[in-house]
Amino acid sequence: MKNPSQKNVIERAKTALEKKATYASDIDLSIFNFPEYSEEEQNIEDFPPEIQNIFRATGMEIDEKKRSASFIMVNHSIVYEKINQTFNGQLEIMGISDAIKKYPEILEKYLWKLISPDKDKYTAWAALHECEGYFIRVFKDQKISRPIQSCLLTKDNLAVQNVHNIIVMEEGSSAHIISGCTVHPNVKEGLHLGMTEMYLGEDSNLTFTMIHNWADEFAVRPRTVVDVGKSARFINNYVLTKPAKSIQSYPSILLSGDNSNASSNSIIYGLGDSEIDIGTYIELIGKDSKGEIISRSVAKDNSVVNARGHLHARTNNSFAHLDCRGILMSDDATMYSVPELTATKAPKARLSHEAAIGPIADEEIEYLMSRGLTKDKAISMITNGFLDVKLLELPEQLESYIKKMIEATTEESL
Repeated sequence: MKNPSQKNVIERAKTALEKKATYASDIDLSIFNFPEYSEEEQNIEDFPPEIQNIFRATGMEIDEKKRSASFIMVNHSIVYEKINQTFNGQLEIMGISDAIKKYPEILEKYLWKLISPDKDKYTAWAALHECEGYFIRVFKDQKISRPIQSCLLTKDNLAVQNVHNIIVMEEGSSAHIISGCTVHPNVKEGLHLGMTEMYLGEDSNLTFTMIHNWADEFAVRPRTVVDVGKSARFINNYVLTKPAKSIQSYPSILLSGDNSNASSNSIIYGLGDSEIDIGTYIELIGKDSKGEIISRSVAKDNSVVNARGHLHARTNNSFAHLDCRGILMSDDATMYSVPELTATKAPKARLSHEAAIGPIADEEIEYLMSRGLTKDKAISMITNGFLDVKLLELPEQLESYIKKMIEATTEESL
């Protein structure tokens, strides 16, 4: 990755090695190890059953019948990449290091062009160390009817997984990417650094669904920037139903093209001692651009949940709305709702927000109990209804699967 053309990236990164992130607690990077590239390639079905179950928990289909392409990374090793033969010539998927060898222009056109290497200590560390990740490109006018799936697995305890992904949607293309991140059952502590840069060409359409399953002492610091071109549409979905030590994510969506459109949706379940700081920044730059942020959060146990959203209009005739709601289900949990609206030299922009935090109403519980449900079942039903998976606009099978995950998490936590 340390190509001479990236000298400026390296120099900028060196200036930010001690720069703390704006949000969430600071992570001591020195306690983590950088695992070697030691994993061997293998088919999905050859993984042990317990690992296959972990893959399934991130939305991955083992038989791949309803997927167009698959990608699996263990620590920093690419162990599986495949395109369903039906979709040959319509897209490509490969490790980012292989992609750079095949297409050296990636360094100039895409890598570190949207994400600033000096944004904070996490981007700086990522830029200065070897990384791996996926390069996905959907070719011009290709409509990929089945989701592309990927899973990034951390296998070793106290390891840092340094990921850099590039997604390119060429003009008129469309796809749905399901990206899962998870850990081996033996992993208790670790760090995931995920840099993702997405480029949506004119009239393209991308749905990006991220499902995270971490360990109780695991820390996560993804950094994502998306550039949405003219008349393009981007849907971003984030689902978290398991505890983690600390997660801080604040993707930026730049609606740079005229008539561009974006929707960011998150379903967050705060459990245990988790510190969760999740938000989205949408910048409306192109004429008639539209944005939406929808957040549904539940905080239980001793968890702390920060739900952020920032809509920034820089052009007239743009419209965006933020809907942020949370349920506090514990005397020891904490929830923050932080909506922001900004209009810069755009007096005709229309920005709005709704934000609410509250308990489950006693009358709702009592009504369901009067219909024969136990108190726990009543709370579970209300919680599951609040975390409505339909807002994610997912394929029916994946929607059903995530709904079951939420139901299972609710039942386990009561």
